[in-house]
Amino acid sequence: MARLRPADAIRLATGGLRARRVRSALSALGIAIAVAAVVAVLGIARSTQADLLTQLGEQGNLLTVASAESVNGRGVPLPLSAEPMIARIPPVRTVTAVATVENVSVRRSRAIPAVQTGGMNVLAAEPSLPAALSVQPLLGRFLDGTAEHYPVTVLGFEAARILGIGSLAAPTQILLGEHWFTVAGVLAPVAVAPEIDLAALITFGQAGTVFGRTAGPSRIYLRADPDQVAAVAAVLTATTVPDGAGDVQVRRPSDLLVARIAAKGAFVGLFLGLGGVALLIAGVGIANIMVISVLERRGEIGLRRALGARRRHVAAQFLLESTLLATIGGVLGIGLGVLATAVAARLGGNPVAIPPVALAAGLGAALLAGALAGLYPAIRAARLSPVEALRSVG
Repeated sequence: MARLRPADAIRLATGGLRARRVRSALSALGIAIAVAAVVAVLGIARSTQADLLTQLGEQGNLLTVASAESVNGRGVPLPLSAEPMIARIPPVRTVTAVATVENVSVRRSRAIPAVQTGGMNVLAAEPSLPAALSVQPLLGRFLDGTAEHYPVTVLGFEAARILGIGSLAAPTQILLGEHWFTVAGVLAPVAVAPEIDLAALITFGQAGTVFGRTAGPSRIYLRADPDQVAAVAAVLTATTVPDGAGDVQVRRPSDLLVARIAAKGAFVGLFLGLGGVALLIAGVGIANIMVISVLERRGEIGLRRALGARRRHVAAQFLLESTLLATIGGVLGIGLGVLATAVAARLGGNPVAIPPVALAAGLGAALLAGALAGLYPAIRAARLSPVEALRSVG
C-alpha cells in the first residue's frame, strides 16, 4: 500500500512553492499585509491603552472642585476660605488653586485681533500647581515667588503650540490683554486638566496688580490618599461652602482617562473587521492561485496517481502547499505588525505593548485562511482521474 510520509509531503509542498516563486511570494505578501494589520491594530491599541492606564494609576487620587456656572455662562468664584479649609481635611495631601482672569486675550502681537482667542484663556495659578497635577515644564521654569512682582507667564502645552512657541532660547514675550508678559516656561501636556493646556498662567499677585482680580479661585485641585478618595469627595461640597449658599461641582478627572480608554477600545473592533476583510481577500487569492496550480500540474498529478499515489495523498500535498504559503505570510505579517506597533508607539511616546493574543491570533488566522483556501483546490486535484490528467497533457 502506498504511503506518504510527513517529510515527503513537506518536500513535495515546498517544491511546488519553489517552482513558482514569484506567484508564491505575491500570495504570501497578501496574507502578510492582512496579518500585519491585525497585529498592528491590537498592538497599537494596547500600547495606547497602556499609557492611559499608567496615567490613570498616577491621576486616580486627583479631585477638582469648581462652582457651578452662572446664568451668563461664566464661572462663579469659590470662597477665599475654600482652599485652606480643604487643606485641613486629614487625607488631603496637596492642594492648589487656579482662577480665571475674565476678558483677557492671549496673543503674540497687537496685529492679531483680540477676538481671535484660539480657545486660550488666562489663569492665575499658585507655585504648587506642578506638584499637585504631577506636571513639569518642558521648557524653562514654572512661576515662583519673584513672578508675583513681575509680568511673567507660563504657557500650557497647547497654548504654546497655537502661539508657535517651540523654544525659549531667546527672550519671548506675548500679549495678555494689552500688557506684555515674558514667557518663562512651557508645561508638558496635562491629560486630566485640558484647561491648563490651553492657558497662559500668571501668579495671583499679577492677576490682582495688572488685571484687578481679587475674587476667590475658580477651580481647586487636590490629591487625597488613594484609599480615601471617595470619602474626601463626599465632604468637599460642605467644606467648600459650609453655608450651602452655592452649588459646587466635585469631579474626578481620571474619569476622562477611563472614557478615553473605552473610546479607543471601541475602534479596535472596527479595524479588526477591516483586517478580517483583507485576510479574506488574501485567502481568496491563495485559493485562486492553487486552482490555477492544479490546472497547470495535471500531468504531475496524473503521473503520481499512475505510480500509486492515492487521492488523499494528492489532496494532502495541495492542502499543505496552501497552508505553508499562508504560514510564511503569517510569520512575515507578525514581524511587520510588531515593527509597525513599535514605530507608532515611539512616535506617540507610548510604551510598546503587544498582547500575546495578537501574535497567536495573527498566526492562527493565517493558518485558517490557508487551510480553507486550499480545501477546494485539494479536493479538485484529488478527484482528477489519472488517465484524463495524462491525456490532457498529451
